[in-house]
Amino acid sequence: MLVTFKTNSYADITMFGDVAEALLGMMGQSGNVPGAIMADDVENALSSLKIALEDSPEPDSAEAIDLEDDDQTNRVALKTRAMPLLGLLESAVASHDNVQWDA
Repeated sequence: MLVTFKTNSYADITMFGDVAEALLGMMGQSGNVPGAIMADDVENALSSLKIALEDSPEPDSAEAIDLEDDDQTNRVALKTRAMPLLGLLESAVASHDNVQWDA
């Protein structure tokens, strides 16, 4: 499954479902797809995500999320995968826009 995040002030961001669900959980969301965050709540979600990412495991940790190809040498840190979503959320905060996601 792919999940696409959208807001009016930024390009759409598409992620693998497992990564999107993990990041949604870090934002204090249920992880349900589809979903949305109202403009007034985006700043809190962004803050929660940033705090959670500071404590997230490094790429060599067993808890890091693997790429789809099962090659253990190709691990990508969740912090790295979150970068586009952080940009989208920051733009939504600045523009006071809602954020939504769908499969």
